[in-house]
Amino acid sequence: MTVCQARAVAHGRTAPGRFADPTAMPLLRAEEQALVHLVRKGTPPKGMAERFPYELVRGAAELIVPRTVAIDDAARAGSATQVVLLGAGLDGRAWRLEMPGATFFEVDHPASQEDKRDRATSLTGTPPTYVPVDFAHDALTAALAAAGHRADRPTTWIWEGVVPYLTREEVAATVAAVAASSAAGSLLIVNYQLPTVIGDAVRKVIGLLAGRQNPWAAEPWRSAWSVRAMAGLLARHGFAVRSDQDLLEIADDLGVRLGQRNSMRNSRVAIAER
Repeated sequence: MTVCQARAVAHGRTAPGRFADPTAMPLLRAEEQALVHLVRKGTPPKGMAERFPYELVRGAAELIVPRTVAIDDAARAGSATQVVLLGAGLDGRAWRLEMPGATFFEVDHPASQEDKRDRATSLTGTPPTYVPVDFAHDALTAALAAAGHRADRPTTWIWEGVVPYLTREEVAATVAAVAASSAAGSLLIVNYQLPTVIGDAVRKVIGLLAGRQNPWAAEPWRSAWSVRAMAGLLARHGFAVRSDQDLLEIADDLGVRLGQRNSMRNSRVAIAER
């Protein structure tokens, strides 16, 4: 929800002409939209209880722009006619990403997906094929095949905002499953975090300050990857990294000056071909 709110905050404001997400606001409920309006207005609340969610969404809105632009550009540049979003959350790419002839599959936890389907009723256009999967327990290849995904045809895989919340074993198992369902010409776009002591400390401090409002309490980071380690993992499963940039590099290329430069250095988007 926070990521969706961040997209709604940035829509039409940050990197106009390069970033836009008209699907974000319709995917939010009225009480969630209220915080978006508050952040866009730029008047932070005075009380700590109200200030924390405000700052969380405001900060996320900065990070989400370069991440989204890099992933969207890579997906559009690919030639695959199948697009699979791994851990889709409240992502509106299936509706907003212009890829004529492409079939979209959204993979997510069953509970998250049920909520998404309820929220998406107001969106116009062709919805994705929903594939309920718990990455920690379910077989991705079998679930995708049952949903109509063709492993003998190239696929563009989008794996955004998921890797840190999985163990290294779960990440490796998912890459193996993706490779098993990827024909030659497939593209894997993966967003991941670098190992960082400072980042871990900041999350802990913010969690203490937030108390019950801490959205990370039940979602700790479980894995971080160096550039070399991620490239090695992908290579072992037949994917060659074509590019790997941090969000700060991407933001600078966009000509956007954002505040969270340290956080942006630690978050990366790798694009790999099979």
